[in-house]
Amino acid sequence: MSSNSPTHRSALTRFAWLSIAAALATIALKSIAYLLTGSVGLLSDAVESLVNLVGALVALAMLTIAARPPDDDHTFGHSKAEYFASAIEGILIFSAAAAIAYAAIVRLINPQPLEQMGVGLLVSTIASVINLVVARILIKAGKQHESITLEADGKHLMTDVWTSAGVIGGLILVTLTGWTVLDPIVALLVAANIIWTAIDLLKRSVNGLMDAALPESEQQIIEAIMKQYREKDVDFHALRTRQAASRRFISVHLLVPGHWTVHDAHHIAEDFESDIRSALGDAIIHTHLEPIDDEISMTDVNERST
Repeated sequence: MSSNSPTHRSALTRFAWLSIAAALATIALKSIAYLLTGSVGLLSDAVESLVNLVGALVALAMLTIAARPPDDDHTFGHSKAEYFASAIEGILIFSAAAAIAYAAIVRLINPQPLEQMGVGLLVSTIASVINLVVARILIKAGKQHESITLEADGKHLMTDVWTSAGVIGGLILVTLTGWTVLDPIVALLVAANIIWTAIDLLKRSVNGLMDAALPESEQQIIEAIMKQYREKDVDFHALRTRQAASRRFISVHLLVPGHWTVHDAHHIAEDFESDIRSALGDAIIHTHLEPIDDEISMTDVNERST
């Protein structure tokens, strides 16, 4: 089954449900840990898990939309919906960082003693292990199925894992040294660290929505295939590429000798498109046939309009 088929893409929602279940479990566990200890670090951790839940729900909604087949209003499909999910994830991570920083600053101004550290740390550690396992599953699935939504959700969970690791480490230091000020300081450092993940997600989302070209490695594959066809008296120009989540779009002008029949030219174009799909997967390819010995053939459409 094609990785871009509606049935296959809709099957990816099961990973979003896994993320939702993990978020609900970790919210409960981290809230318990905070109530037991009174740690602002653990409170910030619980807040981020709440953000994870919202992010997972958004991911589920966007994956459902992205899986819809093309229709009269969206003839190229709905795959770009995934970029909205990753953008929202990035914004949510920023929001979580702001909430963590605010809670940490308040605690710096008004220090509070911490209680029942042992039980609180154990509960928080269990929650972190759940997030780590689910994050790795989501990131692997996102890369395997070329779903930026799943990859973004997985990276979001990984920021939660790093948050928890920093918080737990800070609380251990507080236990060993008695310096309660370390609790909010660690929370501030964690907030600063996870912002970088948000920046990366937002950058990728903007690039996708702005129709960024395919990665350089994939363009090199296209160039290598075109080189093979140039040995068959075929040339190319006006190559354009873009990517919408898992879908690739390629447009190129294919120049053939003017004495070739339409039948021969059509078959060489079909062979070229087939080779591209074999190398890159289910790409949508548009080839425009032109006679190589006509001067106007080498003029791009943009040049003609100027």
